[in-house]
Amino acid sequence: MNNIYPGIGRVENMIELPQTSDGSFTYGKEGVEAIYTPSDKKVEFVSFADKTICYVKSAMGYPAWYKVPETSYQGPATAILMDLDGTSVRSEAFWMWIIEQTIATVMKNPKFELEAGDEPHVSGHSVSEHLQYCIDKYCPDKTVEEARAIYFAITEHEMKEILEGRGRQGAFTPVPGLKEFLYEVKSRGIRIGLVTSGLYTKAMPEIISAFKTLKMGDPMEFYDAIITAGTTFGRNQTGTIGELAPKPHPWLYSETARVGLGIAEHEKSRVLGFEDSAAGVVSIRLAGFEAIGINGGNIHLSGMDSLCMKQYNLLSEALPLLGE
Repeated sequence: MNNIYPGIGRVENMIELPQTSDGSFTYGKEGVEAIYTPSDKKVEFVSFADKTICYVKSAMGYPAWYKVPETSYQGPATAILMDLDGTSVRSEAFWMWIIEQTIATVMKNPKFELEAGDEPHVSGHSVSEHLQYCIDKYCPDKTVEEARAIYFAITEHEMKEILEGRGRQGAFTPVPGLKEFLYEVKSRGIRIGLVTSGLYTKAMPEIISAFKTLKMGDPMEFYDAIITAGTTFGRNQTGTIGELAPKPHPWLYSETARVGLGIAEHEKSRVLGFEDSAAGVVSIRLAGFEAIGINGGNIHLSGMDSLCMKQYNLLSEALPLLGE
């Protein structure tokens, strides 16, 4: 496939489909010009002559349709939206290890290991999405509720160990150049919003740990807005919509921009989103912003390169794009 479609632009390295998985649209009927999905198959795009819509699937049973808005960046930037895991802090390996430990406990098999092909399905989405995928594949006789209880017990223990200096070494490592990048962006008067599909109780120890390593003080005072998927109040009470509407849904980025930073619709062209995951890139685009891909995540593996305005190896490489 090598075609240009509304809202998406040139589509490459995606899989063509004859019909959407829910049966709503069929290629060649009712004006449908193309149906395609990335390799991780988490979303499906349906293109017409004048628009593209996106079907975001849900392992939890709550899918949704969105129109893919046209995006246009016109610098200099007034704000940036930054993902946490992978983009700001290297922690995906740790969280995949937690998922692995959870499923091992659920299966009562301490030797259980995730397969290499599981990575796009156990990173970048919500905890429940990750766990449901593993349950469907490895232990369909179990429930996501059972797995969640175990996951949060393991996470609570590991977070406490890390914050007390006894935890898993290298769990949360700031990406190269993060401190210099953030200070430079701040010096230009550009607002910074931090966005994550992780719950507050797992996300905040990450960024606190990273800021402590970098000697940057309190992240709550540094960032202009921090939006997480929600707050865990108790083992059986999560108090979050983020488990049902995480990335690639647009809401976490939309909330950070509109509620956290006060960005109005007409200001969207002065904002860029930074992501290393395919789910995050879709989330940024559905929220109406241009996406900057940071290499090292699963953007390329998922076939989502074409949705990125630019892609870089390091955050610092994007500074010229932000303007002075």
